[in-house]
Amino acid sequence: MSTSTPIKPRERDVILQALSAGVVPRAGLRHVQVGRAAEIGAMVRDIDRIGDSGSAIRFVIGEYGAGKTFFLNLVRLIALERKFVTIHADLAPDRRVHASAGQARGLYAEAIRNMATRTKPDGGALGSVVERFVTDCMNDSAQRSVPVETVIDERLAGLQEHVGGYDYATVLKAYWRGSEAGDEVLKAAALRWLRGEYSTKTEARQALGVRNIIDDGDVYDALKLMAAFVKLVGYSGLLIVFDEMVNIYKLQSSQARNQNYEQILRMVNDVLQGNFGGIGFVFGGTPEFLMDTRRGLYSYAALQSRLAENSFARNGLVDLSGPVLRLQSLTPEDLLILLSNIRTVFASGDAQRHLVPDEALPAFMEHCNRHVGEAYFRTPRNTIKAFVQFLAVLEQNPGTQWTDLINAIEIGADIEAANDVADEGEQGAGDDELASIRL
Repeated sequence: MSTSTPIKPRERDVILQALSAGVVPRAGLRHVQVGRAAEIGAMVRDIDRIGDSGSAIRFVIGEYGAGKTFFLNLVRLIALERKFVTIHADLAPDRRVHASAGQARGLYAEAIRNMATRTKPDGGALGSVVERFVTDCMNDSAQRSVPVETVIDERLAGLQEHVGGYDYATVLKAYWRGSEAGDEVLKAAALRWLRGEYSTKTEARQALGVRNIIDDGDVYDALKLMAAFVKLVGYSGLLIVFDEMVNIYKLQSSQARNQNYEQILRMVNDVLQGNFGGIGFVFGGTPEFLMDTRRGLYSYAALQSRLAENSFARNGLVDLSGPVLRLQSLTPEDLLILLSNIRTVFASGDAQRHLVPDEALPAFMEHCNRHVGEAYFRTPRNTIKAFVQFLAVLEQNPGTQWTDLINAIEIGADIEAANDVADEGEQGAGDDELASIRL
């Protein structure tokens, strides 16, 4: 569906570079978003509930290349528009929810580094959030003629009941002192503590006078503290997005997996029981991560019972109220609109500059269907890459006929997805659990 809205050159380049590489663009998602209106509506209701001092947790499940990361980024942008603070990170071998050798702290630090607000959507917003809090405290101090540190203590009094709440006040007062004295080193030390980047208590005590640091065992409590803090600053709430959760599924140690699942269970219980408000979790993973009864979330009995899907939602019926949100495949009609949107991005929003006519779009889809089958719209990453490259050649080679070029395009299965599935198989083969025995 074409749009007459002009697209800025920088935004156009960001979108096209990302799509041609098979990754999600950091900006301009509204120009290419199609379909999944019901799923987006469910997430918007979650965001509104969090903003109303509630909480929410979602497991966004989809095949490799089906658009999970795109969907998660879109949800983050919606939250930012509603005056939320968002943090996000991808899990990796050195970043996971629970660990004892720094991997959990690494996940927390990465997520906080990616902190975003509406005015700083690209990340790195922690400093501006803290600065806003300190400035408000200074203004309140001037109006009431009381010390700034007293105001900070008063505003953070509600955090004292949380683990680490006392240290928060100490660190923020240190930031204020650094701000007053022009001591950038002290301000940086305070932000470093809030990001969980101190690895020893001694170093943190020397820099800030605090007795504790955010360590592996404190990550979930630190996330809850951060959610309470951003609400105090005046934001609607905190949305936490963790993608690539399949990295937990790939852990070879069943003990390590279960410890991670135990931490996830703690989050699920807190949200479902309404124990904490102003916080939301969105996890992105594959069907195997969710449903594998030997290594996935369903291998942990308590999680399986809480995440079991509605047995009545069958034969085309859906229930989007539970924690699990399965991304439905794009329909061929959705993909046709998506290709049209990409064509419009190439034309910078000007329909008069389209590189190919309308009839080229169904012709391209028919070509994909012959070469890939129905996977071309179920996991459309490779189809989108090919279409962007197709248009790029037409743009850079004036006079080339699209009809001559389209039959020369080769579109294979999603290699990245195939490799990931193979990795899972290899990881499974090396699992420490007994799989079979032959005498």
